[in-house]
Amino acid sequence: MSNMNKPPLVIIHPLVLISVVDHYNRIISKTQQPRVVGALLGERKADGVIDITNSYALPFEEDPKDQNIWYLDHIYNETLFELHRKININEKIVGWYSTGSRFKPNDIQINQIFYKYTTTPIFVIIDVHQFDPLSLPTEAYTSVDEISKSGEMIQNFVHIPSTVQAFEPEEIGVEQLLREINNVDTQSLSAKAEQKINGVKGMNKKIAQIQQYLTLIQQGKVKPNQLIINNLQEILNYLPNLGSQEVVQAFTTKNNDNMLTIYLASLMRSIIAYHNLINNQVQQEKKVK
Repeated sequence: MSNMNKPPLVIIHPLVLISVVDHYNRIISKTQQPRVVGALLGERKADGVIDITNSYALPFEEDPKDQNIWYLDHIYNETLFELHRKININEKIVGWYSTGSRFKPNDIQINQIFYKYTTTPIFVIIDVHQFDPLSLPTEAYTSVDEISKSGEMIQNFVHIPSTVQAFEPEEIGVEQLLREINNVDTQSLSAKAEQKINGVKGMNKKIAQIQQYLTLIQQGKVKPNQLIINNLQEILNYLPNLGSQEVVQAFTTKNNDNMLTIYLASLMRSIIAYHNLINNQVQQEKKVK
């Protein structure tokens, strides 16, 4: 596949992540297999974006000592896909997934199998042990044809931007699952503040990556990618002009409204506390009499 056919974005739905984690836990509890593999279902939109909405597990084994020895049951894959089409004919095989933190040398061979089902198979690595709240546990790749130094045509993986999005029913389902971990209904102000802090930390991490990339370009260690530079310029164009009088006035007005709300809340709290103190004093005097 050429770079011209590379999808601009891969969207992964929560149902896929939940299914992969369940698949991993079921297999690891019975075997010592280091990873699991499965098929990804979804559709390719008109703008080229790959929308992955479902998945299922595939029988897979590999020799830990020799990664060139592996087995993937493609007949099982075709049988299960035919059964799945009877439920949802719109979902097609768009690629495959593997658990872990990085791809292995034999993954490019496994990827060749999925060219039978789609012209642009997507390979998604899902890290089931990802504990970093500031990054996604998914990395998406697709294969492209390249010419090696010896002049031979080979295939290598190239990275594709990926994100996690959910339909409204999925959001409700995920919310129900989270009730067993956190009480969503009684989410405190501190929890909301922590989410805001994590969001700022995540943005700061991305800015640090951009700074590192631009520094490497300045030092001549990396060749500039015009597409990345254009995206950075577009991001800068979206930044508000904080020196504008209208923006300053808007921030001041919003801040004053927040301070007024806090002041009124503190005043009401003090009045109620003082009222309770007077009632308590009156009750104490009645008891003495």
